[in-house]
Amino acid sequence: MVDRVLTQQAASRVPKDVGKVLSAVEEAAESSKLWWGAAVVMAVTGGLRGRTAAVAGLSALALAQLVACGVCKQLSDRPRPPKEWIPHDEVHDRPDSSSFPSGHTAGAVAFTAAVAPVWPVASAVCAVPAAMVALERVQSGAHYPSDVASGAVIGLASAWLTRRAPSLLLRRLF
Repeated sequence: MVDRVLTQQAASRVPKDVGKVLSAVEEAAESSKLWWGAAVVMAVTGGLRGRTAAVAGLSALALAQLVACGVCKQLSDRPRPPKEWIPHDEVHDRPDSSSFPSGHTAGAVAFTAAVAPVWPVASAVCAVPAAMVALERVQSGAHYPSDVASGAVIGLASAWLTRRAPSLLLRRLF
């Protein structure tokens, strides 16, 4: 019920021009292009901190994509929101895969959250398109809000695990 109300509100209340901007950002994030581009910029301009942030972000992104798309989507068979809930044409341009969870959101949040401890300013910059991607996934009718929230949780967990994995492995080895 909450998913339905929030989906319909996002799809109908976002102004058309804003929807176009959201779609452009989502298109840039497709296949993780936006995050790879951000990683390249960080690595080239940020010295050791930038390279470290880029590696952290891309590592968390890969883990989030593996969990969200490689595991969760394969185990879940949740249909996309009904087309009649979405009052615009973007609803016809969405994937056929399971709606749960949002892989776009998982990757965006994972990248942004993994960069944060290394380079907070770069993470703050990345947070803007990450939030736009999450909103676009609901506004376009590709996902329910709960799919996006679940993707965000996967992204945060992936960033945390990416940061903690080296120390956890060292503790197990020694």
